[in-house]
Amino acid sequence: MGLLVVGSVGLDTVATPFDKVEDALGGSATYISLASSYFCAPVDLVGIVGDDFPKQYIKLLEEHNVNLDGLQVINDGKTFRWSAKYHYDLNVRDTLLTELNVFKNFDPVIPEKLRKSKFVCLGNIDPVLQGRVLDQLSDSQFVVCDTMNYWIEGMKEDLLKLLKRVNVLIINDSEARLLANEPNLIKSAKMIREMGPEILIIKKGEHGALLFTDDIVFSAPAYPLEMIYDPTGAGDSFAGGFVGYLHRTQDITPANLKCAVVYGSAMASFCVEKFSTKGLEELSYLRIQDRFREFMNLSRFDEKQ
Repeated sequence: MGLLVVGSVGLDTVATPFDKVEDALGGSATYISLASSYFCAPVDLVGIVGDDFPKQYIKLLEEHNVNLDGLQVINDGKTFRWSAKYHYDLNVRDTLLTELNVFKNFDPVIPEKLRKSKFVCLGNIDPVLQGRVLDQLSDSQFVVCDTMNYWIEGMKEDLLKLLKRVNVLIINDSEARLLANEPNLIKSAKMIREMGPEILIIKKGEHGALLFTDDIVFSAPAYPLEMIYDPTGAGDSFAGGFVGYLHRTQDITPANLKCAVVYGSAMASFCVEKFSTKGLEELSYLRIQDRFREFMNLSRFDEKQ
């Protein structure tokens, strides 16, 4: 079976101090699927769009071996749209527009042939919908979940129910502190893992990512880029690289989880080098491996005798 990805598919209008794009391809499921497509095929995407969704984006996804049997296209409906403006500190942005459109009534339906998917990545959507996805699956063995402060603050009880059903939770440092109500990240990690997920990844943006399991605490560096054009989708690209590599290797040992975190970081670094999904569209597995090795060299050292 391929990797099952469920989340949003949308059109983004994004401005940074360097440039602007309008109605560019976006959405959590989109970034996850494109990033993971370099590791495994097919990637089975479940999402929803309106009939205004550009045909060239459909073609792009299909060219990356993304199976769209689970993509609902609503006639006379408009696709989810999001607009934001980033400041010179690209960690700060203003959301200018959020139009849910057909996404407002999204009720994920998993095609029958995909209901035995063993590897699943739940993009950042309503935790109730994430739970409905899992209800439809009969043989899921490794479930990766993303969430955000909106769901933590507004639907925490539903989120806590979901966390008991997932293997991996991926969140950023501010979300971890919010979820655990604890300022210290190490303490937060312990508290969150007690909520259900045996594996926790805390993203720290330009400062890398932390992996927590029973046996290890692993810190992966961020790639030192001279120019970041658009941070949109970096977290989803991380998730796609992480779960895509694990699906490719079928190995979830602690040592391989460390490799998966670095591959996730590599995909996020490619994503931010260009606007929208452009940084993910023309890669090769060889180029990704080269960057993986560059990540390894960032923190490799020999002990002085």
